[in-house]
Amino acid sequence: MKNRLLLFSFFIVFVAVFAFAKDKSEQRLTEKDYVEVAKRLDVEVAAIKAVVEIETGRTHKGFWEKGKPLVNFDYSVLKKFAPKRKVKLSECDSKLSKIKGSKQQHEQARVDAICSINEALGYESAFWGMFQIGGFNWKLCKTKDIHEFMDLMSRSERDQLELFANFIESTKLVKYLKAKNWAGFASRYNGPSYESRGYHTRMAKAYEKYKNK
Repeated sequence: MKNRLLLFSFFIVFVAVFAFAKDKSEQRLTEKDYVEVAKRLDVEVAAIKAVVEIETGRTHKGFWEKGKPLVNFDYSVLKKFAPKRKVKLSECDSKLSKIKGSKQQHEQARVDAICSINEALGYESAFWGMFQIGGFNWKLCKTKDIHEFMDLMSRSERDQLELFANFIESTKLVKYLKAKNWAGFASRYNGPSYESRGYHTRMAKAYEKYKNK
């Protein structure tokens, strides 16, 4: 009887631990998470939140479905990296032509279609999570390969925050965030179109909003 109770207790603990790990993607970032990473980077919490707001909107969510990080497939990135992965673009085009729509499930379907040809290329051809980090930047996020990058990106918002911190450390962008040099940050984080899309002015506005909270 005692052995049965002991085994049952171990089973309950195992199920609880498994459930906790499984539900991690549903756990939202807390103020404590922001504070800890902001302290590590020596930047203001409001500055990090400003980036999140521009990348994911006011919801500040890192997942569109349980275990599935926000995703935006980018054909121009696919076009650049397909030759490096020795994949024919025509084969990719054939797969992509069957997918219509721009919702998250369609973006994910595009990634999945390319993954069916070359998994690494599929992941590298999209921007992920609440900070919209390109999969091709996995090394700059201090992960050993694209698969570790995706494992962390798919695990939790805290992991997405840590990947962002790693990325801006590797790319020397911390100094721009620390100085609230929004144009300097956006030009390097969002690319040359940042000005026409008003990324720098929107970040500045978002920062002011969170600074006063």
